[in-house]
Amino acid sequence: MNIIVLGPPGAGKGTQARILVEERRMAQLSTGDMLRDARRSGSAIGRTVAEVMDRGDLVTDGIVIDIIRERLENDGSPGGYIFDGFPRTLAQADALGELLDDLGFRLDAVVEMRVNDDALVRRISARSTCAGCGEVYNDHTRPIPEDGRCERCGGTDFRRRADDNDESLRTRLMAYYKQTSPLIGYYHAKGVLRPVNGLRDIDGVANEIRLALD
Repeated sequence: MNIIVLGPPGAGKGTQARILVEERRMAQLSTGDMLRDARRSGSAIGRTVAEVMDRGDLVTDGIVIDIIRERLENDGSPGGYIFDGFPRTLAQADALGELLDDLGFRLDAVVEMRVNDDALVRRISARSTCAGCGEVYNDHTRPIPEDGRCERCGGTDFRRRADDNDESLRTRLMAYYKQTSPLIGYYHAKGVLRPVNGLRDIDGVANEIRLALD
């Protein structure tokens, strides 16, 4: 099964993707992770990524598609793939669709994590991230363990993003809706959109996603 996970900043896309990886043996293709991996690889595409990033330029859609192609052709995942953070625009959605068709892959579902903006801002303003592994904690719903150690890696360094505040978050949300909301109609028209309530607790959202995919 191959799916896309859509949702605004802080909706919990990464957390739910990790659950799918564990439960269904899927591979998570996160744009940021793939770019970092490509840069470290020393491959031809990796050198291109390094040059672009060192100049301070944005990596083009074409480069991202080339990286995805390389992963799909070489990595093999028994459970399929989760596209996290890509596509974000209609042009990217078209490019990804053409790539999947070219490689003989099918897009089975697009999980849209729907949220209430005010509730999302309250949630994100209370979150901390483990500097070691990226695990996310929340003062209200999932506090840092009493022993001060990350449940995933045992790390003790927890950080809050400087832009996890009301004004910055609403600016990021507006950018998301302007850029990505057209994808909702795009994938609805293709019959693959699967909306879920992104503001339930982690287990509740995971269960909705299970029902949407099964």
